Amino acid sequence: MSHIASNTPPNPAADAAGESTPAFSPLYQQIKALIMRGLQGGEWKPGEAIPSELDLAARFKVSQGTVRKAIDELAAENLLVRRQGKGTFVATHNEEKIQYRFLRLQPEDGGPPLPMQREFLDCRRLRAPVDVVRSLDLRSGDMVVQIRRTLSQAGRPIVLDDIWLPGNLFKGLTAERLSEYRGPLYSLFESEFGVRMIRAEEKIRAIGADRSVATLLCVSEGTPLLSVERLSLTYGDKPVELRRGLYNTTHHHYRNELS
Repeated sequence: MSHIASNTPPNPAADAAGESTPAFSPLYQQIKALIMRGLQGGEWKPGEAIPSELDLAARFKVSQGTVRKAIDELAAENLLVRRQGKGTFVATHNEEKIQYRFLRLQPEDGGPPLPMQREFLDCRRLRAPVDVVRSLDLRSGDMVVQIRRTLSQAGRPIVLDDIWLPGNLFKGLTAERLSEYRGPLYSLFESEFGVRMIRAEEKIRAIGADRSVATLLCVSEGTPLLSVERLSLTYGDKPVELRRGLYNTTHHHYRNELS
């Protein structure tokens, strides 16, 4: 069994992991990594409770405070959810607070976001274009699932999304299945395909609507739109979705909190 480093005293977290842990990493960060490994390996499924802080402290041979600090960070990152009097659970994309955490559009009037109505325009399997291969870290010739949809509020189209997913991870995903599913799209990916988006990177720029986009979003050709390219990643920073959205911000704004 290996430890953190030869000049470092044995670390219980490294022992629990059964492998080396980088030197000088704070102990709670090591515990956080071990919990993440359990999540990634499916030891605790989305929606399930994880062991109590006391049980995890005994398992990893550390203090309860160390475990609590690790769980606090995972909860802040929306990977775990604390429920008063019930325990700590693996977050799911059915959780109300995280259903739309990757969609940053807010109504211009300052009111709460209204529910979005989805319309799927296309869903097909094809060989990944070169730029998609690069973004999703695929091999040339790999298959992807391409989805096109609109999101509307009060009958007014707000978002046009083009979505690419690795074909090997989403076998059996069809237009019919998408249309039948009533929950959040990421919840479908999580519950039926075992793919959980845990973080995303975005590139944002302004463009003008071309004729085909203008028709789908019911705007004039040349209308300014917000172009948002999002790369969603699962555990281990593995890219599992490329999404290119065009947002009509006439009655909305893009809001992000920085910390």
